[in-house]
Amino acid sequence: MTSSGIRSITKILIANRGEIALRVMRSAREMGIATVAVFSEADRNAPFVRYADEAVLIGPPPSSQSYLVFDKIIGAAKSTGAQAIHPGYGFLSENAAFARRVKEEGLILIGPSPESMEIMGSKLAAKDAVKKYDIPLVPGTDYAITDIEKAKVIAAEVGFPILIKASAGGGGKGMRIVEDASQFEEMMKLAVSEATSAFGDGSVFIERYVGSPRHIEVQVMGDMHGNIVHLFERECSVQRRHQKVIEEAPSSVLTPELRKQMGACAVQVAKSCNYIGAGTVEFLMDEKLNFYFLEMNTRLQVEHPVTEMITGKDLVKEQIRVAMGHPLSFSQDDLTINGHSVEVRVYAEDPANNFLPDIGKLTTYVPPKGPGVRVDDGFEEGMDIPIYYDPMIAKLVTHGATREEAIARMLRAIDDYRITGVTTTLPFCSFVLKHPAFVSGKFDTHFVKSYFTPEVLNNSSEDEEVIAALTAALVSSSGKSVHNVDDQPATRSSWKANRL
Repeated sequence: MTSSGIRSITKILIANRGEIALRVMRSAREMGIATVAVFSEADRNAPFVRYADEAVLIGPPPSSQSYLVFDKIIGAAKSTGAQAIHPGYGFLSENAAFARRVKEEGLILIGPSPESMEIMGSKLAAKDAVKKYDIPLVPGTDYAITDIEKAKVIAAEVGFPILIKASAGGGGKGMRIVEDASQFEEMMKLAVSEATSAFGDGSVFIERYVGSPRHIEVQVMGDMHGNIVHLFERECSVQRRHQKVIEEAPSSVLTPELRKQMGACAVQVAKSCNYIGAGTVEFLMDEKLNFYFLEMNTRLQVEHPVTEMITGKDLVKEQIRVAMGHPLSFSQDDLTINGHSVEVRVYAEDPANNFLPDIGKLTTYVPPKGPGVRVDDGFEEGMDIPIYYDPMIAKLVTHGATREEAIARMLRAIDDYRITGVTTTLPFCSFVLKHPAFVSGKFDTHFVKSYFTPEVLNNSSEDEEVIAALTAALVSSSGKSVHNVDDQPATRSSWKANRL
């Protein structure tokens, strides 16, 4: 570290894989910083491995034997001379023990302190930390509870329906909705059991169930000099299995006044744990636009590109600068919203079969291009989708001057996306973006349950086939030549092709 408190970073190891590894490497390269990839045997031929300046094999495909092993990650950093580690998201990105080990080894973690991770990694500890800042919380307990009889009394006071949640939870695990008192005991036992199995921590707490919530999150960024700003909100209400599929920025329901209130609350949440780096404060919003603090994610989010698109800020570059010890390169007053951005997650999943993963080879893979289109991906044509990791193929992002233009560009980009060999979520995403509830902005986290059935995809595919047949007949009758799609190098991203 220099006398000015600035730490030199000339080489970064990316402790991740796929699209996020590539995304971090590209920003690092623009900053003149060398990169090191670590990879499992399953990722030996992946684009991120070739893109890095150096690459280190760290073990067999299972993440428990490669991407999650502290010693292998830290050993690779030291052997290559990397001063810093960027964890991306997932894997070790919110692991306080790893963050502490990195610091002990004299390396720099491009992320928050282990103490911040520990506070915000526990929903109960997070609630306790933000109480003094007058942050709105969902009515319920702010402490762990295991006594079922006592919990019954509290649940009755809060009022049914209630939500039992695992303190260490995420992704919907250890979570149970209880409609009335007769279900409570059974649901409590199930939640504790699932939380213990998933997280090794059976602590649960009780909240009032917000029936028709929207999921609004606010991007924050802090530095080592006490500066913390927010970069506006993202709407993340379209989800399956409690996990996001479509995100947009800004939200279509927030007024400027409400945006300012939520942003100020998000900054206060970050201050409550002395936050450094990029993080996301998540809120639930009810049908009356009341918002409540949900949790804080102490890492870069999957959906960070939509924030980058509307603010013009490179969040990864800012993370790196902050980790070096530089103050933030912008103030709150410097930030404005430019247009609108939408992101869809392109998963190798079958929407018609409860979104189950569909592993296979990318027989055809041609991402879309054109104005306002960004594709963050980690695959190439001919590659297999590994069974060992999250089945996300890419993040497809569009930007427009208005929400309507961003959606129209996304629909065009989905139509231009050519993927065969695996089933993807693209047909589902197209269905959502065309649905009146989404178009009008009047939707919540129950969108899939309320509007989606496998039949809607089948019907849309049949409609396309009828239109194609009619078009072919009209062209033929006019005497113009007709080309069979089988003569083309690859089909467009039709829903039928995506189901091959």
